[in-house]
Formats: sequence, structure tokens, C-alpha cells
Amino acid sequence: MSETMTTTQRYGSNAGQPLTRRDGVAKVTGAATFAADNTPDGLLYAVYVPAAIAKGRVTHLDVAAAEAVAGVTYVMTPQNRPALQGDPEEKPTRFSFIVDVLQNDRVRYAGQPIALVLGETLEAAIEGARVLAPVYDAEASLTALAGQGGEAVEPGAFGRPAGTEYGDIAGGHAAAAQSIDVTYDTPSQYHNAMETHAVVAVWDGDRLHLDLPSQALAMSCAGYAHFFGIPAENVTINCPYIGGGFGSKAFPTGPQVLAILAARTAGRPVKLMLTRAQMFGPVGHRGATSQRLRLGIDDGAALTVLDHEGTAGTSSFDDFIEPAANATQGLYAAGALRSAHRSVKLDIGTPGPMRAPGEASGSAALECAMDEMALLAGLDPLDFRLRNYAEVEPGTGKPYSSKALRECYAEGAKRFGWADRPMAPRQMTDANGLLTGWGMGTALFGCPMFEAEAVATLRADGSALVETSAVDMGQGAWTSLAQIAADSLGLPMDRLEFRAGHSSLPNAGIAGGSGHTATAGGALHAAGRDVIRKLGEMAAADPASPLHGTGNAAFVARDGRLYVEGDDSRSEDFAAILSRAGGADLTGEGAASRPAADAEAHAMNAHGAVFAEVKVDPDLAQIRVTRLVGAFAAGRIINPQLTESQLMGGMIWGISFALHEEAKHDPRTGRIMNADLAGYHVPVNADVRGLEVMTIHEDDPYVNALGIKGVGEIGVTGTVGAIANAIWHATGKRVRRFPIRIEDLLD
Repeated sequence: MSETMTTTQRYGSNAGQPLTRRDGVAKVTGAATFAADNTPDGLLYAVYVPAAIAKGRVTHLDVAAAEAVAGVTYVMTPQNRPALQGDPEEKPTRFSFIVDVLQNDRVRYAGQPIALVLGETLEAAIEGARVLAPVYDAEASLTALAGQGGEAVEPGAFGRPAGTEYGDIAGGHAAAAQSIDVTYDTPSQYHNAMETHAVVAVWDGDRLHLDLPSQALAMSCAGYAHFFGIPAENVTINCPYIGGGFGSKAFPTGPQVLAILAARTAGRPVKLMLTRAQMFGPVGHRGATSQRLRLGIDDGAALTVLDHEGTAGTSSFDDFIEPAANATQGLYAAGALRSAHRSVKLDIGTPGPMRAPGEASGSAALECAMDEMALLAGLDPLDFRLRNYAEVEPGTGKPYSSKALRECYAEGAKRFGWADRPMAPRQMTDANGLLTGWGMGTALFGCPMFEAEAVATLRADGSALVETSAVDMGQGAWTSLAQIAADSLGLPMDRLEFRAGHSSLPNAGIAGGSGHTATAGGALHAAGRDVIRKLGEMAAADPASPLHGTGNAAFVARDGRLYVEGDDSRSEDFAAILSRAGGADLTGEGAASRPAADAEAHAMNAHGAVFAEVKVDPDLAQIRVTRLVGAFAAGRIINPQLTESQLMGGMIWGISFALHEEAKHDPRTGRIMNADLAGYHVPVNADVRGLEVMTIHEDDPYVNALGIKGVGEIGVTGTVGAIANAIWHATGKRVRRFPIRIEDLLD
């Protein structure tokens, strides 16, 4: 058999189809089991006590009162906390954070764990936590970013490279015929997934089993193993369903580590589930930013300089910042380009990645600044963007692996009716006398890939099993990944068994960064190709097969049969090939990959354009987003229905960012005053009036073997600025802080 024989994958009836989510029925019928639904025998319930101050010391806890509560079995404090093998002041993995696990009596932020109570019932644990009645020695705290100068920093491991500067920045400023210097502020925002963080921990000797919502199973196993001094392979995580993550469920958190420690100490299973209020503190958030943008243009309205400085709040003990200034990289063709970051140490929990980290907050400011520059130039906002359209990546000169942004602009504008937009503000009113405004914004997000593996097994009956630890946090990953796997094997979906959501399966990488489908899908695709390659070798070497002697011919797998490429008269059923070979299963392995040369030589991004209509009451200044149209180019679309859902979700998040979300700290205590869904506003159905999404065809031969980009985050970018720009167009008032509120528009 020649070693140069090849197989060709021709995608058939699965990928590209708007298939219904595989997990949908289980979720709507209540059959889906989330982490906190697990109740092993002998279960104890854990409740952690959050600090009520932002800085200081805990001077007293009434442990005796807590222990006297009927049903309370254990009270853990800094004075009796069992030892951890891993230092909590160290980061166990590259993508992780320093955690607070009762290592001392210091309080570094409001919401920090200061004690943990175990009870035979949840009610007992809650009451025990209540009567601990902490006493504090409070110190003056700083929780507000405003007015703080900050320190120059690199923004860490997330997002694009930091501190980028291309061209002559001073020269670009000096050469500008017109310029603007504006500052935009964005607030702290908190992940509010429907499912709060939870864990059910069970020890068996030095082996640890966790029911835990996690966006990165293998990485989480390594993280938790660090704290307990056991090998990562001794930790297993079961994660069949996640009720939303948005970046916050990819890392070990202090409360979860404490619950696991309590389970080891008590010798019994322990369950912890955070309350909604406890989500505001120890499990990450999007940090506040203040962003200064200085733009200059020449006499032809070409950008001579795009200078973006982002200042972001971080915790007093860790270093993650929201890398907002990175949003200027890769989008507009400026003669000189700079993105710089500064951080301010605050008495808050450490920020972390939150849907579109950096790009969400950075593009909000950038797209508003672009509109301000367009106004000064006397140009329509879309025309100004087209004049500064980047044909190659700004600064590096790299070609794009693919870029259909012009088509996004054109199709989105056409569908929206942008050509009828008057240039001046306050020119449109509806039949009810409401001021009407139209705005737009450009969307951009990168195309990361992580490490991932998968295994595919072709069974004797011609069906298949594919396995990878991929997680589905609501985006429909298990459906789209199964579509990829089925087509890689040339099978219909009903002949495929898909196993995922457990750390014992091959590592599927991280469900984040809009890279999960490309990463886990790439591994599944490679595993399926490996099976078909082996099957082709088997058939070509079998004298009884119609494919015998095909030598270097390429094979195509389709509908459970193996064909000689270009000759459909020569084919054979999978099961028949396996049967003559003894009927054993045939297994293939695959890993995600992106050729290093392609990654180095090309700029890789998904692109889009968002157009927004708002209506504003001229007397009450109430704002309603009445229409959003988004056009996005994101490579190959595996499942149009799920893609549309993801893009809509991102655009709704843009409404939330522009008009709703803001965490408010009490300046006296540092506590968050609106740590619930009554005070921390997110959009509801009534806030989403008209929403339309379209995808623009785009072939990308470089981004990965499947041509997939990602859509989980790009819908946020562009939308925030589009809404803010529409509000200016309706009212003539430019608001440079988010969320935009009624009082910002009142005379």
C-alpha cells in the first residue's frame, strides 16, 4: 500500500444545516443535570460568608454561635483552615488568578470569602453563616477608577499583544489637519449567567471528583490539583451542562477551592452554590476603563494617527486589566497607530475575561470616536470608515486571511436603509413625536485556536462514536461539533454518538475567545479523517473489496460508504469493509492545528457592521433601541441557526452595555450596592424591539482546516458604539460614558 494515499472530505448534509440543538429537549423538559443538581449520599451543604467591607481585617467571628446552630457540622475560618499544598498567592495555570481561601484575616475586597460553614441542610448552613456576625477593623478603600492616573502595564495573557506602536506617533499628530482628543468611560460589569458558580466535591482517597461548571476542563483539573498537591489526572470534572459562562467559569475560584477543602476535611461530599449577590466579587468581572482617544486626519480625511490609551481598574493583589486599547489594532488604516495600557490598583475582586474582553469596551469608545472624527470631517460615518478601510493589517502589513468587511458594510447598510440617513442630528421624528436616530459601528474580533484532541471510533455496524471533552455553555457547541464530526466520517447525524462534557475525555481546550468550534471541531475533523484514512488503506489492501488496488487514489466518505474520488461506481459500505477485516472497531485520533506559517503570515479576524435605530422621548429622555441590523463575516458557518442565535445574543449584550449594565460601589464600605438582578440591569424582552442578523459568505483557506472563525463575541463589538452614535444622531448630545442614562440627555 502506498504511503501517499489520501482521503478527501466533502462536506455533505450536516455542516451548513440549521439543525436543532441536541441539548434542547433535555433543557426544556428539565432532564438536563447541572452541577448543583447532583446530590450524592451523605451530602453536606456549604455556604461562604462574604466580607462586608472592601479593605481591612476581620477581628471577630462568633464561631460558637454558628456551631450551636442545629445541623451545622463545621465552621472554617482563617484560624482553623486546613493547609493547602498549593500557594493561593500563585497562579496554578497560565490562564488563572490569585484566589482568596482564608489564608489570613485580611480583607482585600467586598465579597471576599472570610469563612465557610457546612451544614446537614442548606438552611442550617445559611443560619450558621448569618450568626457568625463578623466584626471588622475597616480601612479606607478605593473602588472608583475616576481621577486615578495609573501605572503603565502589559494587559496580560488575553487578547492581542500589548503596547503596540507603529509609525511616527508624534509625526502623525503634527501632520493632522483636523483632530479630536476625547475620553470615554466604561463601568465595572459582572457576569450574570443564569447558573451561578457551583461545585459538588467528592473525595476518594487522593482522587477528586467534581461536578462543576467549567469552560476549560483540562485546565481546571490542573488548577484544582495545584491546591491539593495531587496529579492533574487525579481530578475528574463532570460538566454535561453549563448555564452560561461568558468567561467567568474557566478558572478555579476561592469559594470552590474552599468547598473542596471542606469536603476533604469532613470526609463527606460537599455542595456549594453561590447566591446571585456572591457573583459580585470573587469570580471575576469586566473592569472599569477610562479611554483617551486622539485621532487626526489629513485634508483628504485619511487618518494620520490613531492613538488609544486605556486605563483600567484591577485588584490590589493581581494584575489582570481590561485590554481596551487593543481594539484599535487591526481595524483602520491609520498612518501611525498606538495602543497603550495603564492600570489602577483598587480594592476590588480581580477582573477577568468577560465576553469580548478588551474589544467590547475598547470598540465602544473607538466607534464613537470615529463618528466624532467623521462629523468634524463633514462626512457620513460609513463613508469615513470606508475611506480608512484597511486592505492589509495596519502596522504589520500582513494580508488578511480573509476579510469581507466591505460586503458587511454594503449589505447591512442596504438592509437597514442607511442611505436615507440625514447628516445632521435631530432631523428625524416618528409619528409619536419621538426623536429618531441612526448610528453604526464596525465589529472586529480575533480568531484564536487552542490545543485540543479528539478520538473517533468507527464501529462494526458502520455507526461511529466521537469523543472530546468539549463543553456547551449554551452556545450550541455540542450540535455544531457533532455536525463537523459526522461529516468528517461521512455519516448522517443519526449514525453518530457524541460524547463530551467530562474531563476523562480527550482535552477539547477552552470554550472561550470565540475559538471553541474551530479548536474542538478541528480535532474532531482530524480524528474523523484519520479513521477514513485507515479504512481506505484497509479496503485498498483487501482483494475482496471493490476498492482493492486503488493505490494512490483519493477516497471520499459519504453516507456511510467509501468512494473513489471522481468514480462513484467504485464504493463500499463501511460495515462491509470492517466485517471482512474481522469486525473490530476502527479508531482514529486527531488534534487541532493551524499551520504556524499561516498564523505568522496572515492577520486573522472576523468582521462585521452593526446599524442601530433608537427613539428618544424629547421630554423624558427615555431611550429605546427599536432596530438593530448586523452583518457579519465569520468564515465558514457550520450551523446557521446557532450562529444567528450567538450573534443576536452578542448584539443584545451590546444593548446591555450601552444602556443598562453598571455595578455601583458604596463609597463608604466599598460594597456593591446593586448586587442582584433588580438593581443590576440587563435587557429583557421588552428592551429588544427589532433584531436582524445576516452572515456574509466568506472562504478562509488559512484560518484553520475547516475555515471557521467564531461568532461568540463579535456581536458585542460594534453594537455598543452603534447605539451610542444613534443616540447622538437623535438628540445632538454626545455622551462619553456608559451606560448612557436619562440624566445624561436631560437639558
